[in-house]
Amino acid sequence: MTLLDGDVVRTHLSKGLGFSKNDRDTNIRRIGFVASEVVHHGGAVICAVVSPYEEARNEARQMVGSESFVLVHVATPLEVCERRDVKGLYAKARRGEITGLTGVDDPYEPPRAPDLVLTTLDADADECAARIERLLEGRGLC
Repeated sequence: MTLLDGDVVRTHLSKGLGFSKNDRDTNIRRIGFVASEVVHHGGAVICAVVSPYEEARNEARQMVGSESFVLVHVATPLEVCERRDVKGLYAKARRGEITGLTGVDDPYEPPRAPDLVLTTLDADADECAARIERLLEGRGLC
C-alpha cells in the first residue's frame, strides 16, 4: 500500500506550485500520474489530498482507470473543518494573512458522483475507515 499525502507531495513532487486553479490542477494531475503508475504495476495507493475541481478529479480517474479509482468525498462542513484545524490555516485566512484557501476564498466543487461520502460527523475515524474498507472489499479491491 502506498500513501500519497498532499502535504508531502507538495513539498517534493509539486514544489514550486502555488494555489492558483492551474497549479492545483497540475498538482492533482501529478498525483494522478504517480497513482496510475502504482496501480498499473499491481499496487494500491491512497491519495490523501484536497482536490477542489471536478475536472482534475476526472482526469485522475482516467489515468488510474475507473475500475481501480475510488473517490471518497469527506464532506465535513466548513465550520467543523475550522474548529478541527490543527495547522491554523483557516484562522490565518480569516485574518487575511493567507489567500486561496479552499472553501474560504477559493472554490470547492463537490464531487458529482463520489463512490462514498463521509461527513465525519456521524462516525469517528475508525468507523470511516471501516466504511472505506467495506466499499473496497465489495469491489474486490482489497
